[in-house]
Amino acid sequence: MPPNTTASSGQKPGKSGRKKGRKARLFLIVLVLAIIGGVAFGGFWTVSTVRASFPQTTGEIKLDGLSGPVDVKRDSYGIPQIYASSDEDLFMAQGFVQAQDRFYEMDVRRHMTSGRLSEMFGSGTVDDDEFLRTLGWDRVAKEEYDTKLSDSTKKYLQAYAKGVNAYLKGKDGKDISLEYAALGFENDYKPQEWTPVDSVAWLKAMAWDLRGNMDDEIDRSLMTSRLGPQQIADLYPEYPYSRNQTIVQEGEYDSATQSYVQGGSSTTTDSAGTGLAGDTTAPAGLESQLSGLYDVLDDLPTAVGVNGNGIGSNSWVVDGDHTITGEPLLANDPHLSPSLPSVWYQMGLHCTTVSATCQYDVSGYTFAGMPGVIIGHNQDIAWGMTNSGVDVTDLYLEKLTGDGYQVDGKVKPFTTRKETIKVAGGDSKTIVVRETDNGPLVSDRNDELVKVGEKATVDSAAPDRGDGYGISLRWTALDPGNSMDAVFELDKASDWTEFRNASASFDVPSQNLIYADTKGNIGYQLPGKIPTRGEGDGSLPAPGWDSKYNWTGYIKQAELPYEYNPDRGYIVTANQAVVDKDKYPYTLTTDWGYGTRSQRITDLIESKIKDGGKISTEDMRQMQLDNSSEIAKLLVPKLLKIDVDDPDVREAQKLLEGWDYTQDADSAAAAYFNSVWRNILKLAFGNKLPKELRVEGQCLNVAPVDTTGPADEDQTVRECGQRAADKAQPDGGDRWFEVVRNIIDDEDSDWWKSPKTRLDKATDTRDELFGRALKDARWELTAKLGKDIDTWNWGRLHRLFLKNQTLGTEGPAYLQYMLNRGPWKLSGGEATVNATGWNAAGGYGVVWVPSMRMVVNLGDLDKSKWINLTGASGHAYSAHYTDQTDIWAEGQLLDWSFSKEAVEKGTSDTLVLKP
Repeated sequence: MPPNTTASSGQKPGKSGRKKGRKARLFLIVLVLAIIGGVAFGGFWTVSTVRASFPQTTGEIKLDGLSGPVDVKRDSYGIPQIYASSDEDLFMAQGFVQAQDRFYEMDVRRHMTSGRLSEMFGSGTVDDDEFLRTLGWDRVAKEEYDTKLSDSTKKYLQAYAKGVNAYLKGKDGKDISLEYAALGFENDYKPQEWTPVDSVAWLKAMAWDLRGNMDDEIDRSLMTSRLGPQQIADLYPEYPYSRNQTIVQEGEYDSATQSYVQGGSSTTTDSAGTGLAGDTTAPAGLESQLSGLYDVLDDLPTAVGVNGNGIGSNSWVVDGDHTITGEPLLANDPHLSPSLPSVWYQMGLHCTTVSATCQYDVSGYTFAGMPGVIIGHNQDIAWGMTNSGVDVTDLYLEKLTGDGYQVDGKVKPFTTRKETIKVAGGDSKTIVVRETDNGPLVSDRNDELVKVGEKATVDSAAPDRGDGYGISLRWTALDPGNSMDAVFELDKASDWTEFRNASASFDVPSQNLIYADTKGNIGYQLPGKIPTRGEGDGSLPAPGWDSKYNWTGYIKQAELPYEYNPDRGYIVTANQAVVDKDKYPYTLTTDWGYGTRSQRITDLIESKIKDGGKISTEDMRQMQLDNSSEIAKLLVPKLLKIDVDDPDVREAQKLLEGWDYTQDADSAAAAYFNSVWRNILKLAFGNKLPKELRVEGQCLNVAPVDTTGPADEDQTVRECGQRAADKAQPDGGDRWFEVVRNIIDDEDSDWWKSPKTRLDKATDTRDELFGRALKDARWELTAKLGKDIDTWNWGRLHRLFLKNQTLGTEGPAYLQYMLNRGPWKLSGGEATVNATGWNAAGGYGVVWVPSMRMVVNLGDLDKSKWINLTGASGHAYSAHYTDQTDIWAEGQLLDWSFSKEAVEKGTSDTLVLKP
């Protein structure tokens, strides 16, 4: 039997635990009935088939290659803590244990990163493989492993792979997971041995998910087909430096020493010569090419990332002067696409005695398939991460000529390679990947892009059309680096100096690193390989035929912003601007998050510490759950002043009276306001965007491109959107908060104008458009939730479904039923601290989440708290498949044991691995 799911000491099971148990039993009953009936599965499965892959968690297992015994202690949630006497044994055991719980997930990830999904799933994933082969993540990972990584890192990667392969030895697919048993009906796929490069390559997938502003770069260019320069500028406003604080506030760039100085510098910085000035005009003729590129991105598996837009995280640290414990508290909750199982895997890695031969005593979150811990704490320090959003990707429009491309009037030959894609149940396919000096020609992966490239219209400054144009991608992650070294260096760092040294190796993805230690210090470091440019600022695609737009180098580590023990006593990172643009010579990006979450967190901290108040671990947890809607605070007072004639609409409008702007799952006001917000965005902006940015299949009559202002019906043309619902615009994030804030007092702005329809008059002013949005929202929610507003609540709209990212999305219905879970009705919302994100263009469903939450107590590490989105196990009917999800949805945290005594007290199962 699997271990029970009773909560650990100090954590009561509560109703959620009982509900979870009933749900698991129900699924098993349904499964048994289906088997008995002999239907649904197309064959005969037994309960033993489903449970054959459950891991052994007690007793002993012999593993060849260990130098000594290793204890694996699991708590009541199946979270493992590993104890070993050497580094190699520790990481070998980590590989074995993660494979026990998550090997199918690991196998899918490595096939994805290497562009080999079709080997598992057949012809339906060939296009994905073509694009990922073009990027060449696995090739870069292999070069990193061969030429960049330290000997000790290679040794740990080898040990980890040895542990994974020890688990695989002698097992058939059905012995590993339910998914392999299902795949066995379709093909004879068998898992291959794990390699160190498989682990390294996963960092590329995470870097892609956190790649910065490439999507904004595409969107801005696509907007040029329908909007003018000032209109586009309206939709991408400046970061509000005067209102929302940057991460780093104390210190300045010292141009004399070319370094960032904690104490500040009186030297005036001259940005000339930094390689950032120049023409920011995009080459003409990009719209169709970029639309085709977005089609390719849309088709990628969700595991590669929902979208660069909106993806963020929260992390903050408070020093001991402002905490109840007298020592720092550190919180972190990264926001990622929801997946089943969660992208994170919780575990502890402990040397029985920390020494030169066994150096690690660390606990936290890692990825299944990677050794070490990515986010967490050791015995001396804690650290968290949020996406910095710095611009590390650029698109280039390349002039194609014969077998080459033009640069400064000369033709350079492509670098080419052939890639053969094996297809389960079908013939292999060979593609040719072409690369320029700027990177791979990603436009080769879309037939429409090739055709359009041949016919693209470009301005007079561009080379003649000739053979056409293509699009290449320059991205820091396509150059070999040594981020894997940084993981192990962070895991054993003991102070601020060692932490900063470790961060120097963390080249991609560039993350905001936040820090605290047991001696009372707190800090922040921006790491990463961040490019400088000749001309252009990275906000728009650049002309590849002009070398003036090339990257000129990278910002030096000493020049990157940091903070250590700031006077204010806390540091907040939530994807806002890192540093004031007037105090720093380099353009890190033109597309920061707009600081809505970060400023709310700052305000919550300030409200707690004013007049000498102190913050507790529970306060940190409550801050993570803050549901306050900042856009509601701006709009509701104005919405309540709208004179509404329709009694049904007035009834809904009254929901906003006295509302405290919190988006709890049971709030009818939150449901109605978010529907009004969605309709404001649609009327003011969405209907004016080009079809490439609007939701696929949603059609409307739009004015011709050369018509300004509202158009009469006889002037319009029928046009349908082309983008996936979870990636369309306007998505309703805090960029759109800022757009509306900037025009809210201009009641006659052209953005408030919308054309008449069969049912509605044209609007010319803000209040007319708001009135129409109030009405449209009333009838939208009537259709979705019923006419009786007493039955409305936000959670009925704002639901989370957890889906297995392969067979749970594309497999037969019975498999989707077996592998997927949900829905959960969630509180929170867009650009809220409790960031359960939704896309206002596409609907109300949850599209990204706090993928985990943690609060580290540096005064007593055993009093730290953590939670995962799902559970430790990737096995669909394991008790630990989603045993943390109910608790996560309720906003609760589990006890996080670290000391050997605390771990022992919470242990439910012990497995001994022996040589």
